[in-house]
Amino acid sequence: MTISEAQEKINNWINSTGVRYFSELTNMAILTEEVGEVARIMARQYGDQSSKESDKKKDLADELADVLWVLLCIANQTGIDMTVALEKNFEKKNVRDALRHQQNEKLK
Repeated sequence: MTISEAQEKINNWINSTGVRYFSELTNMAILTEEVGEVARIMARQYGDQSSKESDKKKDLADELADVLWVLLCIANQTGIDMTVALEKNFEKKNVRDALRHQQNEKLK
């Protein structure tokens, strides 16, 4: 599935099943909540924090998909084509960061 297809699929789901989009501000709060769930998994699976029994059932892939879902909802609501936005972001990084990381002693 392409990014554009994902945006369209989410839009179709929202309009057929989800009734309507939550407000942009609500979706921003939900995005923050979902990123927090990813952070919790990362801290326990890859970091030093110990897991509770309830943490062991959490699925990183599912939580990352939740983040992407809400991010694409926000893009849809604000008229942003994320394929175009990501392509422009790559262009920006290729200019701004062309040598920056190669010259970073901490990465060697």
